[in-house]
Amino acid sequence: MKDKIKLLVSKNLDKIIEIRRYLHQNPELSFQEYKTSEYISKVLTEFGINHQTSVVKTGIIGTIEGVNPKSKTIALRADIDALPIKETTGLSFSSVNEGVMHACGHDVHTSSLIGSLIVLNELKDSFKGTVKFLFQPGEELLPGGAKLMIEEGVLENPKVERIIGQHVYPDLEVGQVGFKPGTYMASADEIYFTVNGKGGHAALPHQLVDPILITSHIIIGLQQIVSRNSSPYIPSVLSFGDIEAKGATNIIPSEVKVKGTFRTFNEDWRHEAHIKIIKMAELIAESMGGKCDIEVRKGYPVLVNDENTTDVAKQSASEYLGESNVIDLSLRMTAEDFAYYSQEIPACFYRVGTSNAKNKIGGSLHNGGFMIDEQALKISTGLMAYIAIKQLENMK
Repeated sequence: MKDKIKLLVSKNLDKIIEIRRYLHQNPELSFQEYKTSEYISKVLTEFGINHQTSVVKTGIIGTIEGVNPKSKTIALRADIDALPIKETTGLSFSSVNEGVMHACGHDVHTSSLIGSLIVLNELKDSFKGTVKFLFQPGEELLPGGAKLMIEEGVLENPKVERIIGQHVYPDLEVGQVGFKPGTYMASADEIYFTVNGKGGHAALPHQLVDPILITSHIIIGLQQIVSRNSSPYIPSVLSFGDIEAKGATNIIPSEVKVKGTFRTFNEDWRHEAHIKIIKMAELIAESMGGKCDIEVRKGYPVLVNDENTTDVAKQSASEYLGESNVIDLSLRMTAEDFAYYSQEIPACFYRVGTSNAKNKIGGSLHNGGFMIDEQALKISTGLMAYIAIKQLENMK
């Protein structure tokens, strides 16, 4: 089976690269992926792969049925949206949509999944069960396309028993992949608060209620929630990246607006921290004569990789690529809306190496200069197909 998959990947690699380059050149923002969806549908139709469009507007789902298709079902997922980032790679197929770029590799995820489906469709008489596939919109924007797709019932009819997702990873060289069973990625919540006081002349502070001073006390005070309230065994981050105070050197404004993020790896502590954040911010402002209106906007949950599903995937990767190319990953404070699937059914979310240090190909995710070695498509396409078949073999 491994050799058959590798042969089919090699046969279709030029097409997969062509798909990836089209997607990279024509990125669309979250929940606006209309042309992307049309293109994916066109390619799936070209290869005779059954599918349904307009799921959460721009999402696509479908199935490839093997022998005895009703016996078991696994799902494969790719996200299709891009980021509001200006591309600086200078590639011949750079984004033609100014200020929009596939800087998180979703073009790779999508083309890889299409490639995997082409392979699996050729081999459908060689495996038992059904492979369901999800091309998901809006991974980069709350409430997250995964949540909305689940609400539309994509894990039902047929009922999905396990789900697999992959993500580009510039920290690894092309040819390598990484796995982590158990808790893997953090929850991600957004914090918005406005501090109201009484503005006026900066030289007369005794006549004012200074919202800038109040805000500084709130930001410093809130750090205690992480340093003095959370367990040392539960990593957490509370950061503020946007502070707006429209005053001047001699003007104290009447209000200050702040935006930030809270991330952690435990759902119970997450809920407790939300309550503490709100209460502390409100009381600090009140004690200093001002008022704080605060909202903690709940984002993506903790991503937990099912132990058995991940073990099967990791073993499959060792068989497909060689044990030396399979890396153990650490916890990541970044977040992914694939976490919603992991909260519903056994899941495995793994990483595919995309860098080539020798050829100076790499860069950081969410950066205008991010590039991949396209040989990664050969790995990502074949491995996902192989993992899917091995998961089905493992399921009762």
